[in-house]
Amino acid sequence: MKVLIIGGGGREHAIAVSMKKSKRVDRLYCVPGNAGIAQIAECDASVGAMDFDRIVSYAREKEVDLVFVAPDDPLAAGLVDVLEAEGFRVFGPRKNAAILEGSKAFSKDLMKKYRIPTADYMTFDDPEKALAYLESARMPVVLKADGLALGKGVLICATLEEARAGVREIMQDKHFGSAGDRLVVEEFLTGREVSVLAFVDGKTVRPMTSAQDHKRAEDGDQGPNTGGMGCFSPSPFYTEEIDAYCREHIYQPTVDAMAAEGREFKGVIFFGLMLTAEGPKVLEYNARFGDPETQVVLCRMKNDIMDVVDACIDGTLDQVSLEFEEDAAVCVVLASRGYPVSYEKGFEITGLDRFEKEEGCYCFHAGSRLDGAGRIVTNGGRVLGVTARGSSLKEARSRAYEAAEWVSFANKYMRHDIGRAIEEV
Repeated sequence: MKVLIIGGGGREHAIAVSMKKSKRVDRLYCVPGNAGIAQIAECDASVGAMDFDRIVSYAREKEVDLVFVAPDDPLAAGLVDVLEAEGFRVFGPRKNAAILEGSKAFSKDLMKKYRIPTADYMTFDDPEKALAYLESARMPVVLKADGLALGKGVLICATLEEARAGVREIMQDKHFGSAGDRLVVEEFLTGREVSVLAFVDGKTVRPMTSAQDHKRAEDGDQGPNTGGMGCFSPSPFYTEEIDAYCREHIYQPTVDAMAAEGREFKGVIFFGLMLTAEGPKVLEYNARFGDPETQVVLCRMKNDIMDVVDACIDGTLDQVSLEFEEDAAVCVVLASRGYPVSYEKGFEITGLDRFEKEEGCYCFHAGSRLDGAGRIVTNGGRVLGVTARGSSLKEARSRAYEAAEWVSFANKYMRHDIGRAIEEV
C-alpha cells in the first residue's frame, strides 16, 4: 500500500522509519519532509503541512491508500476532516477531537467535569482579571497559553513579579500569537514527570511504553522551555501500580469523556503526567505523537505499525496487544546554539553515515534540508535526534552521547544531562 505522512520533523522521521519496516507498506511519501526522511520516502518540500488543498491534490496524484497526519496544527485546523471528505483513509483525530490539545481551557474543563485528576486552575480572557487573581495566588504558578504554541506556551513563575510579566508576555505582548488570547493559570505540581503515548480507536485505549522528556534548553532543567531537548524510555518511575491507576482513572476516562461529549477520538493521545505525592495527575494532553517521545518509543515497538493504525481507524483496537522490546532507548537532541530564542541555519552536517553501520543507533532528522549542492544542512532549532538503544537505560544513555559526537555542524548544541535522573534509581 501507499502511505503519505504529513509533517517534517523528528517525530515524522521516526514514524517514517516504522512505516518503512512494515511489510504492508510498498511506497512511502511525506510532505514537506526533511533531508533524513527523503532517504526513505519521496518528499515534496514545497507542500506545507497547512497547505490543505495542495495536500489533497498531492494525495490524489500519488493515489495513496492512507494519510497519516502527525503535527498538531493541521490536526487542530481540521485536515483529517478535509481529507475524509475527499474520500481518503486517514489516521488522526478529527477537528472536534483534536481540541483536546488545541485548547488547554477545554481540556482542563473536561478533566474537571469527568473528575480526571489534574492540577487546580483558573481560566481568563481578560489580562487585568488574571493579574488581579495572581495577587492572592500561591506561588509558584504555571501560566499556559490556551492554544497551540509549538510546545513553548508554558511559563513556570516562581514569584508574583514573574507571574505578572508572564501575563503580559502571553496575553498583552502576544508572544505566542493568538494562542495567548485565553490564559490558564494552574497550580504548580511537584514530582516526577512521565509521558505516556496511547493508541485510541474511539472507545479502546492501548497505552505504549512510558517515556520522559526534557523540556528546558539548558543542563539542570534551566533556561526557557523548548519543544524537547531529549528523552528516555522507559521511565523507571512509572511502576506497574502507577500504570494500573492511570488506566483506570486517567486513560480510559479521558477516551470515554471525549465520546460522551460527541468528540470521538481516533489516533494517538499523549498523556503528560506528574507523579505527585497524592498520585498521578494530568499536566497536559496532546492529540498526536509527541516529539521527541516518538523517537524512543516507536524504535522499541514490536508490532507492525500499520496493523495498529488500521485498528485505530476501524475501531478494532480491542483485538490488538501492543508489544515492546525489554530494552531501553535514549534520545539526545542536537540543536542550533541559541534555540529556542534565535539561531542561524544553513550549516553543513557531517558524520551521518556512521549511523548506517551501527545497530541500535538512529539519527532522526528534525530540522534539516538538502541545499543546492546536495549537502545536508541545518534548517531549524532542533536539528537532529540522536537515539540509541541499550540493554539498560544507562547503556542506552552512554551509547546516545557517544553517537552524538559522531555528528558535526557549526553552532551544534546539546544538553549533557538527558536521562541523568535514571542514575538515581
